[in-house]
Amino acid sequence: MDKEFMEKIEKELIDQKKVIVRSLSAQSEEYKKIMEEAAPGDEVDIASDVIDGKMLETLGTQDSLRLEQINNALERIHKGTYGICLICKKEIPRERLEAIPYAFMCIDCKSRDERRNR
Repeated sequence: MDKEFMEKIEKELIDQKKVIVRSLSAQSEEYKKIMEEAAPGDEVDIASDVIDGKMLETLGTQDSLRLEQINNALERIHKGTYGICLICKKEIPRERLEAIPYAFMCIDCKSRDERRNR
């Protein structure tokens, strides 16, 4: 993957993470207080460092799962393994990553996984 694409995806993931963090802030007084005390621009760092299981419960299952997937995708970007299917180790098509930037499986592996879980 080229550097420009990776930077675009990283920005998109951080933007999605901010949306979830703002949602959490709106739903949780405890988290809102933490955010108000933070320096401007630190929302993403705080989300990674401060959010514990108790706070994630206030998000609901969907947002909680998506936040975890976003964090994992950002970690893979920093490790240099982003865009590689965790199952078959093949490159995930760029189109899939543009549609779902936190995808960690190629379409074939994801389809097999979904069939297995039915």
